[in-house]
Amino acid sequence: MGEEHDTPARILRALRFRPKGMTITEVAKQIRATRNSVSRHLEILRIAGKVDVRSVGNAKLYSLAQRVPISAFLCFTKNLILILDSSQRIVQANDQCLKLLCRTKDDLVGLTLAEAALPVVSAPEAIAVIEGLEREQVVTDLRYRSEGRDLFFQMQAIPTTFDDGQTGCTLVLEDITERRRYVRNMEFLARTAMELVDMPAEADIYRYIADTIAGLVPNPRCIVESYDEVRREFICRAVLSERVREELKAIVGREVVGMVFPFQEFVFTAPFFESPSTLRSLREVRFRPHFDEEHHSFYDSCMRQFSPEACDEILRRFHIGKQYTIGLVWQDQLFGMVALYLSPDEVLEDSHAIESFLRQASIAIARRQTEERLRRSEQRFREVIDSSPYAAALIDPAGTTVFINRQFVETFGYTLEDIPTASVWFEKAFPDDHARREAIAARNAAMEQACRGTPRSRTFSVRCRSGEEKAILVRPVELCDGTRYITCDDVTEERLKYRMLLEEIVDLQKQLASPPR
Repeated sequence: MGEEHDTPARILRALRFRPKGMTITEVAKQIRATRNSVSRHLEILRIAGKVDVRSVGNAKLYSLAQRVPISAFLCFTKNLILILDSSQRIVQANDQCLKLLCRTKDDLVGLTLAEAALPVVSAPEAIAVIEGLEREQVVTDLRYRSEGRDLFFQMQAIPTTFDDGQTGCTLVLEDITERRRYVRNMEFLARTAMELVDMPAEADIYRYIADTIAGLVPNPRCIVESYDEVRREFICRAVLSERVREELKAIVGREVVGMVFPFQEFVFTAPFFESPSTLRSLREVRFRPHFDEEHHSFYDSCMRQFSPEACDEILRRFHIGKQYTIGLVWQDQLFGMVALYLSPDEVLEDSHAIESFLRQASIAIARRQTEERLRRSEQRFREVIDSSPYAAALIDPAGTTVFINRQFVETFGYTLEDIPTASVWFEKAFPDDHARREAIAARNAAMEQACRGTPRSRTFSVRCRSGEEKAILVRPVELCDGTRYITCDDVTEERLKYRMLLEEIVDLQKQLASPPR
C-alpha cells in the first residue's frame, strides 16, 4: 500500500530525466510497477496538470508539464485576474483586482459574476464570451464607462483545469485605456494636420480650433483669441459652445466675439508675468472661491474687461473653478491664446494631444501670415511695375509671360492674352525671320551679360499691334529666381530727332564744302 501511495512521486522522478517523454510501458519498467497502476496514476497527474501527453503514432508519450501554477504569479502581474469554476463562481482574485474593485476576497469568493455585479466582467458581452468558452482561449476588448470616462480592457478568457480535475476559466484583464487613447490621439493629430494643410485661406481657422477642441473636451467651455502684434492686444475670435456665447452676452451686456483685451497691461505684468516662451505650454489657473489658497481671480483673467459682479456670475453660471491657457506660439512669435474652463472636480484629459494640435494650428497661422505678407509684397511689387513710366514685362524661367504693365500695353498695343510666351512676343514683334534671329541672339547675349552683373541695353525696331514700327531701347535684368524683368523705352522720337539732326549736319557740311561764288 505504501508503494502504491509513493507511485506518483516515483513516476515524476522517472520523467524528470527523460525530457523527450516515456511510454506507459517504459515508466512501468523504470519504477518496477504494473502497467495498469502506472496508467491510472499518469492520468491523475495529467488532470492535475503535472504531466503532458502527446501521441506519436500509436504510442502515447508522457513528459513533465512545464507549467507555472497560477497562484505563483497572481500577485506579481499588473493585470487583473479572476479565476472561475465551471459554474462561473469566483474561486480566486489577485490583489490588483481587489484593489481596483475596492472589495475583499471574502466578499467575492463563491459569488457568480452576475451576483457580484463587477465592472467590466459582469457586463452581458463579457458573460457571453465566458459562457461560450470551449478549449481555446478567447481574447476580446471591452469598454466600460466610469465617472464620465471611457475605460478599455482587453480580456483573455483561458480554459483552466484544477487539481481535482474540475474545469473552469481564468480571466486576465489588461487595462488598455492609455494604449487606445494614444492610438486615437495619433489618428486625431494626423487628421487635423491634413485639414490644416488643406484649409482654404478664407476659412476661419480660429473657429476651426474651437470646434476641434470641443471634440476632445466634454462639456466644452472654450475661448479662442487672436493676437495683434502691432497693437499688442487680444481679439476674441470664437466662443464655445453657442449656448455659452449667448449666456455670456446676456451676463456682460455685449457680444464677446470681437471684443479687444489689452495684452501688454495684464499678461506681461503682475500677476501673470507671461511671455511667448512661457505661454508655449498648457498652464492651469485655479480660481477662488473653489480654491481658497489661490491668489488669481477670474476678474484678472478676463483682463478686467467685465465687472467683478459679471465675473462672479460667469463662475457660478458655468460652474468654473479652473482655467487652462496656452498660447498659439511658433518660433517665439505669439499668434493668439486658447482658454479652456473646467469645473473644480473636472480633469483635463488628453492634454498632450491638445498641446500638439494647438502647435499644429500655430504653425498653420504662421504659414497663413507668411503667405499673406508674401502676397502683399508681390502686390506692391506689381503696383510699382505697373506705375512705371517705362513699358515692362515679367517672364518666368520657362518663358511664360506672367505680367505686363499698363505702359507696355499703351506702347505696343499687345495685352497679356496676345503674348502668353516670349516666343509668341518675338514672332509678333519681329515678323521678319532674319530680324527675329538677330533679336533672339542679342537677347541671349544680353542675358549672359546680365548674369555677370553687366546688363547691356540695345535698341531694336519693334512692330506694334497696329503695324507701326517703333525704336525700342530694351534693358533686360534677371532676378534671383530666374525670372526676367525687361523694361522697354520708346526712343522713336529721339531716334527721329537724331536722324533729322544728322541730316542738318550733313547739309551744313555740304554747304561749307562748296566753293564760294
